Amino acid sequence: MAGLGVTVLFEADAERLRDGTKPWAFVASGAPFHEDLLVRTDAISVEACPDVCLPRLREFGLTIPE
Repeated sequence: MAGLGVTVLFEADAERLRDGTKPWAFVASGAPFHEDLLVRTDAISVEACPDVCLPRLREFGLTIPE
């Protein structure tokens, strides 16, 4: 996605992991989005993050290969 001007961040939160809540966060932002749009999701695993965020990014017009 960096080639499209999108900055992506995956975060693992030790406190949320310890508490048994969704410890992984996926954040995407950058030039293709209007008005400083930020797409974020919290998930139980790093693998689950794109399952939620990629469809949302496509809704905003970003072309992401499968």
